[in-house]
Amino acid sequence: MAKFESSVKQIPYPQQSVYTMLSDLTHIEAVKEKIPEDKLNNLEFDKDRISIDVSPVGQVSMHIIDREEPKMIKFESENSPMSFHFWIQVLPVTDTESKMRLTIDADIPIFLKGMVSGPLQEGIEKIADALAMIPYETQE
Repeated sequence: MAKFESSVKQIPYPQQSVYTMLSDLTHIEAVKEKIPEDKLNNLEFDKDRISIDVSPVGQVSMHIIDREEPKMIKFESENSPMSFHFWIQVLPVTDTESKMRLTIDADIPIFLKGMVSGPLQEGIEKIADALAMIPYETQE
């Protein structure tokens, strides 16, 4: 397994607000218009699952397998060219601020590791940046 971690992102919202929004994937609807249109290829989701078309690999799906309120949400791949686990960790900084780190633990074949490591690291950083910009106060 290969592990990729985002840098720690500061979020100007309380830990519970961030957790509440991210632990129920239907809240994506509220922020969908903030995601660039070219990143929304066949985006589908419900409370526990998300699926998106990722070029050039096709449809990638994952579902929530564990929630540890208010600090962690863990996903597992369902439909993906490689199996992986994905964690969102949210920790309090103050009563009104929190910090977040994303982690992917992927089962990458050794012959592909060199090709996919860079894009995976870049991808997890972009996801972390996007999650850090969400207005979390609207979901309480």
